[in-house]
Amino acid sequence: LFIFFSGFNRKTGEPPLINGWIPYLGKALIFRKDAYKFLLDQQKKFGDIFTVHIAGRYITFIMDPFQYVYVIRNSKQLEFHEFANKMASKTFDYPALSKGKFPELKENLHRIYQYLQGKPLDIISDHMMKNLQDIFEWKCSQATDWETEKMYKFCCSVMFEASFVTLYGRVPAADGHKVISEIRDKFIKFDASFPYLAANIPIELLGATKKVRKELIHHFLLQNMTKWLGGSKVVQARQDIFEKYELLGDYDKAAHHFAFLWASVGNTIPATFWAMYYLLRHPEALAAVRDEIDHLLQSTGQKRGPTYNIHLTREQLDNLVYLESALNESLRMCSSSMNIRISQEDFVLKLEGNQEVVLRKGDWIALYPQILHMDPEVYEDPKEYKFDRYIENGKKKTTFYKAGRKLKYFLMPFGSGISMCPGRFLAMNEMKMFLFILLSHFDVELAENKAVRLDNSRMGLGILLPDIDIAFRYKLRS
Repeated sequence: LFIFFSGFNRKTGEPPLINGWIPYLGKALIFRKDAYKFLLDQQKKFGDIFTVHIAGRYITFIMDPFQYVYVIRNSKQLEFHEFANKMASKTFDYPALSKGKFPELKENLHRIYQYLQGKPLDIISDHMMKNLQDIFEWKCSQATDWETEKMYKFCCSVMFEASFVTLYGRVPAADGHKVISEIRDKFIKFDASFPYLAANIPIELLGATKKVRKELIHHFLLQNMTKWLGGSKVVQARQDIFEKYELLGDYDKAAHHFAFLWASVGNTIPATFWAMYYLLRHPEALAAVRDEIDHLLQSTGQKRGPTYNIHLTREQLDNLVYLESALNESLRMCSSSMNIRISQEDFVLKLEGNQEVVLRKGDWIALYPQILHMDPEVYEDPKEYKFDRYIENGKKKTTFYKAGRKLKYFLMPFGSGISMCPGRFLAMNEMKMFLFILLSHFDVELAENKAVRLDNSRMGLGILLPDIDIAFRYKLRS
């Protein structure tokens, strides 16, 4: 492999360029195969800052976590939203949010995320808790003895339906479960093609994906959505905004609603799977989390079991330190998001230690937090699952160090700065509530002894999926 760097059409102050020998593709194939290993290898050769040619793009990676803050801080010169909007409009088939055609639509939609924070978050979380309990109760009514199911399929079924009903409302048809299952099955088919769409591969080359996407979007046409009962304020507010834009067609509005559904469950489902999988793989973790859950129910005078309604305040959810730590630890191990910024002008990025990076307009800068999450200097034995890694003296641990220095950023499953996931608080609540109900209602154990590994095909796009599904069994706790 010929690697061209330093001086190959480079300006003074530009990082070493790793070009590859295949025109246009550059290092795309090797990066796609295992981005984590590839980046570590380049770091050893070139240091903490280098540029990689990947499929026609020049991406400068900043590997030192102490430098992250300088990238995140420069949100004016290093933009994210334009890139995200272009990718989303192509992936979900709605027109790009251009200022000329849709003035302030982007800003108006962004403002709606206030419904996923503070008091409105409590309301939507309460609805989610109730819907999760309803679904689990329905599962319970079918589980007289040990029931065996595939774990990913189970998490997908429960989380998809609970999220759908919480956000969009109930499907009033007698076969409401069936309708949502049909949408879910199409969603899974579409989701399997998501990495290819994100990589800019034309949808026409992806088999039935285009047809499936169209069918999914049709579910969200106004004449269908108006039949659903008890939807959330966040979805209602989005509907109200879309109605103000005459140039947005009915199909375009429906495509926006579908994109919001994907954003709500695309990463939450696999993250829920990993949290459950690691707990069942580690009996001491399972015992500690269950003990904490039982203790909370006891201290608040609530009974466990499918016929009792459990209510949790945000404070109570936040105080479940073992549950949160176990969840954070599984997120540390399975998240692989690439935080991308695009230079809006020719620009010198000033970093700590008098370092400078010369950037050209249109250059990409990337942080790859998986490197940080797996750094043995920050996390001892990083490949080991330690459920209490984020606990110190019975309280949440928020101080982590590298080379004796305290890190500002140590866990980044939801992105950073302006690109941070606005639904992260709801996502954390949903996963905690799923595990809370599962462990308070059921005895749960793995039914097969096989290792599930991370499937790397989504590297850089969020939570990695499992490479295989695994059977588990559950029955009502006595």
